[in-house]
Amino acid sequence: MSTAEPSSTERLGRLFDLHHRRLYGLARRLSRDAEEARDLVQESFFRAARRAGSIPPTEGGAEAWLVRTLVNLCRDKSRRDAVRRRAAETMLADPGEAPPSPEGALVARAAIRAALLRLPARRRAAVVLHELEGLPVKEVARVLGVARVTVRWHLMAARKDLAVELAPQETKP
Repeated sequence: MSTAEPSSTERLGRLFDLHHRRLYGLARRLSRDAEEARDLVQESFFRAARRAGSIPPTEGGAEAWLVRTLVNLCRDKSRRDAVRRRAAETMLADPGEAPPSPEGALVARAAIRAALLRLPARRRAAVVLHELEGLPVKEVARVLGVARVTVRWHLMAARKDLAVELAPQETKP
């Protein structure tokens, strides 16, 4: 019987067994709730599975890689949440305006969905992948098979189109 190196699947399983509790504890302290913490740990191991070759071979190095990945995911999520909060605050900038009702949120969601559907397909795909699914421009370019500059152009054009589509009726040209 040979003592071959463990497969990447076996190594990932071993890393999970060794480190998932610690990562969950860290994620729990860095995130809002238990569900978000579980999602962050899951995404960390998902990235490890996709990039098994980039994980350092030593146990300490692998643990550090997982922790860095988790912390970066937490930071990215925090940034996305901050952008969403600022957008919501901007929408509620008028102090005399009441917070949106659940019905109003449904109407707004339907209006956004309808505006997205009116965009050309590639522009819509760029917006959905980048803004809604959180993929970086580089990854969107790879997925769509276009240059990064093309993705940025589609995003800029889509944002302008959506601003016109979603503007209140009295301000539309």
